[in-house]
Amino acid sequence: MTTVTIERLGQQGDGIAPGPVFVPLALPGEVVSGTQAESGLTDIRIETPSPDRVSPPCPHFRSCGGCQMQHASDSLVADWKRDIIAAALKSHGLETDLRPTVTSPDHSRRRATFAARRTKKGAMAGFHARKSDAIIAVPECILVTPALRTGLKVSEDLALAGASRKTALAVTVTESLEGLDVAVTGGKPLDGPLRIVLAALCEQHRLARLTWEDELIGMRVPPAQPMGKARVVPPPGAFLQATEHGQQTLTDLVAETVGNAKSVADLFAGCGTFALPLAQTAEVLAVEGSADMMASLDAGWRQAQGLKRIVTETRDLFRRPLLPDELARYDAVVIDPPRAGAAAQIAELAIAQVPVIAHVSCNPQTFARDAETLIKAGYVLDRVQPVDQFRWSAHVELVGAFRLAHIAR
Repeated sequence: MTTVTIERLGQQGDGIAPGPVFVPLALPGEVVSGTQAESGLTDIRIETPSPDRVSPPCPHFRSCGGCQMQHASDSLVADWKRDIIAAALKSHGLETDLRPTVTSPDHSRRRATFAARRTKKGAMAGFHARKSDAIIAVPECILVTPALRTGLKVSEDLALAGASRKTALAVTVTESLEGLDVAVTGGKPLDGPLRIVLAALCEQHRLARLTWEDELIGMRVPPAQPMGKARVVPPPGAFLQATEHGQQTLTDLVAETVGNAKSVADLFAGCGTFALPLAQTAEVLAVEGSADMMASLDAGWRQAQGLKRIVTETRDLFRRPLLPDELARYDAVVIDPPRAGAAAQIAELAIAQVPVIAHVSCNPQTFARDAETLIKAGYVLDRVQPVDQFRWSAHVELVGAFRLAHIAR
């Protein structure tokens, strides 16, 4: 047996002792023992627990891989996520006003992807086990909304209808204003009999929409999502903020940063999470690589009342970022790129010298890289707000507020 003292948490939530030795489900300050293995300790025993160790609130935590941090106090998790951002900024020589983490409540996830497969006796649906392809049933999951939890039964029935015994379905379930919006991948090829069965399931479960490998099976009612004063029907499986609380928090932070801007460019705009609320006071250019998402945003804007003009443009911002002469006409820019960041677009923003930039990010490392580029070009990073929509996971989001150095706060 090996005994170690945990010094810190890694970015995936494992405890790290000198060596380094990685210890799953261990917390800083704990003395733990276990059997030394190549990847760290196994057969772990907590000899001296941390005062921040708590009883996991979900009965599925020990087996399910959906959460990593339910054994830690809320304050420890919030501080850890804030520290991840601080470390990323420090690695680029950056400091700023780093606010306390804002965390979404439990039972608030409105979107999840369940794994579902046929079994000898029927079917099962849930999340994958920790570091495994095995599926764990999660009937009492405390992450998802009550409505989303009903998607487990839907997923089981879909697996019975259209999954092979060898491959699990990936069933993306999203709660909409009109019911569940379900998109399935990994299933059998569609044929006449399968279409009939799936259409019956859509009616039986009163689904708003059901798609199978991107093909529409049935839509009882358009699965609308609220975005400011508008309602948007996203394409099947399209990106959506994980919780309503998180979406509202991010929207408020972006509005705080943009301030009284009268013209805003929203880059990587998705279906309009920021563009539509901003259009209450500003004219907006919304740019996104997906034509379907742009069409959804445009339809939502046209059907809403009291919004200023939104112009949509389908454009691959990785290959064709907006250039300085295109950006110069805007008072502010909102940018919300994928995890890889937006190095090419940030480089053009640095040249364009747009007065204010609200940078939303789901990756502190690429955010810090992009922030360094902007600061070297004359911007000030006034503040960073950590936002935790993915409670008890290793995932963290943030909003950074940039302004040109000569512009007063």
